[in-house]
Amino acid sequence: MQNPESILLTGKTRRLEALIELFIRSSGWIVIASVILIFFFVGKEALPLLTSSEVHKEVTVGTMLAPQGESGYSWQPVSEVPKYSLLPLLIGTLKVTIVALMIALPIAVGAAIFTSEFAPQGVREVIKPAVELLAGIPSVVVGFFALMVLASWLQGAFGLLIRLNALTAGVGLALAVIPIVYTVSEDALSAVPQSFRDGSQALGANPWQTAWRVVLPAATPGVFAACVLGAGRAIGETMIVLMASGNAATMSLDPTRSFRSFSATIAAELGEVVHGDPHYRVLFFIGAALFVITFLLNLAGHAYVGRLKRKLSG
Repeated sequence: MQNPESILLTGKTRRLEALIELFIRSSGWIVIASVILIFFFVGKEALPLLTSSEVHKEVTVGTMLAPQGESGYSWQPVSEVPKYSLLPLLIGTLKVTIVALMIALPIAVGAAIFTSEFAPQGVREVIKPAVELLAGIPSVVVGFFALMVLASWLQGAFGLLIRLNALTAGVGLALAVIPIVYTVSEDALSAVPQSFRDGSQALGANPWQTAWRVVLPAATPGVFAACVLGAGRAIGETMIVLMASGNAATMSLDPTRSFRSFSATIAAELGEVVHGDPHYRVLFFIGAALFVITFLLNLAGHAYVGRLKRKLSG
């Protein structure tokens, strides 16, 4: 006969498990609902740019994509004749993102390969926490470091005419991207079965050949997902870019020139605009555009990772 106490404990355990399951499910739905509500709010505030005749007297989506008279493409929302060209902001956003990724991805993936495949256990236990600790540094601190230290050093080292530029902001932004890419890549590389390494070395491959031709291809879906996450972080980062970019909306592709990005424009101007005026609507339209760009980037990355997994699994 079963002990009544054990039956009671079993009932308590089941109730506890049910509560934990409810909490986990609720957390997932809360995250999904939060994303939907954020997008709904941003879209609602940007919608009058597409529908309001009052806003259209000053700006439309067409005018934001077209040259603004003799001045060409320019961002001057508080001038006597406001100009809202998005192309300089798009160029600035892409410019700093490309610079940051060109610096961050090789370093982060290379460090992940070294930590996973070559570093002794003691060294690994030092490197991984140190890199992950970098993710905990507030972006405003990284931006301040880029503004006060990196900008002066890069200007002196390379003889740059402009102190705050895409190169400075890109290096600072890379410091924020590296921990994300490194952590996810290292986890993906470590998840590759040890039998892959043993089989490769049994066929005569050295450790470097095993890492480059066996482990890295097997971990490609995870490494690519890490790169997509890093790109999303770089596109949406605000404080580092705001502090180290120079905030000049120019059409120059030169990384040594000042620029202005989408996110920095929102952060710099949203607190000063009149609620509901055309400038306000344009800033929310930029926010919605950033949301959509990041969503599509992650969606495309997810689809490509799924393709890679199916290809690798045969």
